[in-house]
Amino acid sequence: MSRIVRIVAFGLGLCGGVVASQGPEFAQQYRQRLGGTIDELQRVITRFDADAQASGETLESAITRLRSNADDFVSRQGAAMQANVERLSRLEAHRGAMMQAGPFSRIALMVRDGDQDVMEAVYRDFEPALPVTEEGILSSAAGFVALWGGMLLLAGFIRSLWRRPRHTARA
Repeated sequence: MSRIVRIVAFGLGLCGGVVASQGPEFAQQYRQRLGGTIDELQRVITRFDADAQASGETLESAITRLRSNADDFVSRQGAAMQANVERLSRLEAHRGAMMQAGPFSRIALMVRDGDQDVMEAVYRDFEPALPVTEEGILSSAAGFVALWGGMLLLAGFIRSLWRRPRHTARA
């Protein structure tokens, strides 16, 4: 029985290592998609700013002009552009914080402050992989040890319950 428990524990440890390694991989794919989102928002805002300047407006004054327009459609376009500018600012600050953070801190930053739309897109298109970065290897090792060790501890505890001496009645 002991041999079977060790084999099962080893198999669970391997599964734990693979699952735990996906945190850093998800964070890496999130950073890539975050960069793409920032690039696209910059293009949209740059194009809008160029149109505003061609009309003798600044970015801010053009947004204000659109938002204060009586036409509901035009007003909504101004609100949408304002939201794009604000989101770009947030995403750039978030990416900057992630780039300065240590390997495991990036995962925490993504979970705590991550952009919901970007995270959902990453989740939808996520492709599992085994990262060979320090962060990925350490996460894999931690997942292995947690499940392998946990299984061995649990099996040892259960075994000790079965092996407890039973008190027999003396004649």
